[in-house]
Amino acid sequence: MKLAALLGGVLLSILSVGRAHAEFTVCNQTLDVVNLAVGQKVDDADQTDGWWTIGANQCVNVIREELANRYIYIYATDVFGHAILAGSTEMCVDRRRFSIRGIDECWQRGHIAARFVEVDTQEQVRWTYFLTGTSP
Repeated sequence: MKLAALLGGVLLSILSVGRAHAEFTVCNQTLDVVNLAVGQKVDDADQTDGWWTIGANQCVNVIREELANRYIYIYATDVFGHAILAGSTEMCVDRRRFSIRGIDECWQRGHIAARFVEVDTQEQVRWTYFLTGTSP
């Protein structure tokens, strides 16, 4: 009986360590493939990262650790590079995969200025955003 309990505890600890924790997930509920960029505070500085490609009716985990910021910013384009969200927060993106520190003077630093949508996670540690193609 002790052996079974010990094995059960070991199995439980292995499974919980190997479990993926999706803390900010974006689900694409449009009929098109979208490319997604994400902005957030990292070490007290604004940072944008991209790109994640999300197929129609698919979800992608874009932040894998518990959320430390109440506000996360997202920018999405269709496969032709046209914005599909109407955001109001200007941040920087690039044409290829990127991680950019700072959101000021995008053009002067060789990046592209884009208008991100602010997502209020209500200080939760996990959040899922459903992309419908129109801003909430």
